Amino acid sequence: QVQLVESGGGLVQPGGSLRLSCVASGSIASINTMGWYRQAPGKQRELVALIDIGGNTNHADTVRGRFTISRDNAKNTVYLQMNSLKPEDTAVYYCNTVPWGTVGWGQGTQVTVSS
Repeated sequence: QVQLVESGGGLVQPGGSLRLSCVASGSIASINTMGWYRQAPGKQRELVALIDIGGNTNHADTVRGRFTISRDNAKNTVYLQMNSLKPEDTAVYYCNTVPWGTVGWGQGTQVTVSS
């Protein structure tokens, strides 16, 4: 069973940047699509970006042009580069398969955007 560990979150001012990492305990090379999700207080978890095994990506409208997902299969790692952060990006960020259901959720990493 693959386990996922997210890191890289923190407190950042509006307009700032963060790079999130998600390291898998096993190989992700055979996992077709990986994604980054986020859950803000009082809201449902939402998918913000995905990347397939061929490197094709898609980003939610709310983050397109500001966030970039990437993956390094050799390192079993998925990244999320977040630029021009806004207060509404504040949430716990998780990675998982898309669709999710075959791999358990990690603990997530908290991103707080505030001045």
